[in-house]
Amino acid sequence: MEGNAPVNMPASLPQGLSHEAGRSSLSVNRIQPAYAQVASQLRDLIVTGQIQTGDHLPNESELATIFGVSRSTVREALRSLAAQSLVYTKRGVTGGTFVAELDAETVSAYLRTSLGLMSGSAGVSVAELLETRAALEVPATRLAAIRRTDGAITEMEQNLSISNVEDEAVRYAKNSRFHELILEASGNRLLGLVASPIFDVLKSRFRREDVEKNYWDRVDNDHREIFSHIEAGDPDGAESAMRAHLRRLESTYEATDITAHP
Repeated sequence: MEGNAPVNMPASLPQGLSHEAGRSSLSVNRIQPAYAQVASQLRDLIVTGQIQTGDHLPNESELATIFGVSRSTVREALRSLAAQSLVYTKRGVTGGTFVAELDAETVSAYLRTSLGLMSGSAGVSVAELLETRAALEVPATRLAAIRRTDGAITEMEQNLSISNVEDEAVRYAKNSRFHELILEASGNRLLGLVASPIFDVLKSRFRREDVEKNYWDRVDNDHREIFSHIEAGDPDGAESAMRAHLRRLESTYEATDITAHP
């Protein structure tokens, strides 16, 4: 029989313990639908590399036999994996279902969506977002000072040369780009991939029109100090300057958080 047999709970519980309380006190995992269990096992095989990028999965009939489920269950499991960009289907004689190659933008988009949903439901606070951002950006700034290239320095200089911009949206984009350039200069692509969704979620919760009048000037000054340490190849100074900069941003982000101050 497809799926799992129901768990038989005891007919009676100890005196003073209700059935409702008994259920809530048990540490059990809810039984998943059959298609979700199939998808979960296939996902684990892909993530651990036992099934690799480009591999051709067995057809639906073979997978149904392997898992002991119906073809419709397999079809639903594959549809679930395709929605996560883990597999894709190709038509034709040489077609079938293949393991997809994930690119950085796909992964970043998934993180952005997930974080956005959590943030929108107040599942993630601004303080948590900023703390995570600091955990990524502070060491990235240190690496940027060590690994900087002439091209990275030139791009940062060009970014800092943009001044006297009245439009706050443009200034925000310019200053966000400075942080992106630092992540790129770190030479670690994963840092940027993980940090970018956090930037986007913070941006969606930041009410720019509520910032203090001299806020952007202070940000520019901080960025120039950070850049001076990166340009000089001073990792300790760059790291310290970025940590101080992000700490100064905390009060502004918390004061302009649209979820806390609708």
